[in-house]
Amino acid sequence: MSIAFPHRGWLFDLDGTIYLGERLIPGADAVIAGLRAAGRRVAFLSNKPLYTRADYAAKLAHLGIPAQPDDVITSSLALVRHLARLDPGAPVFVIGEPPLRAELAAHGFEVRADDRARWVVIAFDRTFDYAKLNTALQAVRGGARLIATNPDRTCPTEAGEIPDCAGMIAAVEAVTDRRVEVIVGKPSPIILETALARLGVEARDAVMVGDRLETDIAMGRRLGLATVLVLSGVTRREDPRIPEFAPDLVLPSVRDLVRA
Repeated sequence: MSIAFPHRGWLFDLDGTIYLGERLIPGADAVIAGLRAAGRRVAFLSNKPLYTRADYAAKLAHLGIPAQPDDVITSSLALVRHLARLDPGAPVFVIGEPPLRAELAAHGFEVRADDRARWVVIAFDRTFDYAKLNTALQAVRGGARLIATNPDRTCPTEAGEIPDCAGMIAAVEAVTDRRVEVIVGKPSPIILETALARLGVEARDAVMVGDRLETDIAMGRRLGLATVLVLSGVTRREDPRIPEFAPDLVLPSVRDLVRA
């Protein structure tokens, strides 16, 4: 067996890299098993705040990749840890789904259903509607600040791409005339710091594997990791931006990382 890079730490995006929807990318399980057998440290990163880390670990296990909740770093986790440093226990209004609200509550934040908040938290939200947009507007008029989980325009699924957090951010910024102060998910160093701490390695000894140029590859390149772009998700081989982002390796699929 040969491994594409000698690095000790390996970070894998999930959607479009390890699986698409409920379908495992062929060979992904063997790659993770091979890396672990070779003594490499593996963690998974997701910008999607729709599920808990336990949910992600259970899904990976169901697909044949044993994982614990601590093996998964989400934008939700990065957000609550960052916000806890900025304004612990603050009242927040959340444009997001129940797992994100639960994570905020578990970390001591006052999750409100009205506009009496110091922060509007913006996330990928499949229940986003006019009422939430209006509450965000009124909260900002009352002095609330904006923070968001991730910048993704779309999310890959088995049926194609669907709208992601960028749409919610754009709507809130348009009506409030305010900019989001920080986005904690990829390509932010905030989520990477959390992930590297989990692996126990420095950036120079880690590899970022993902399917999206503007998040996975941009983060890795900017912060000193080796980068692998896989073409099993949103990025296609003919994408003219690939030379600009300059991943260290471009592969059809994660299965090509490890060769017997």
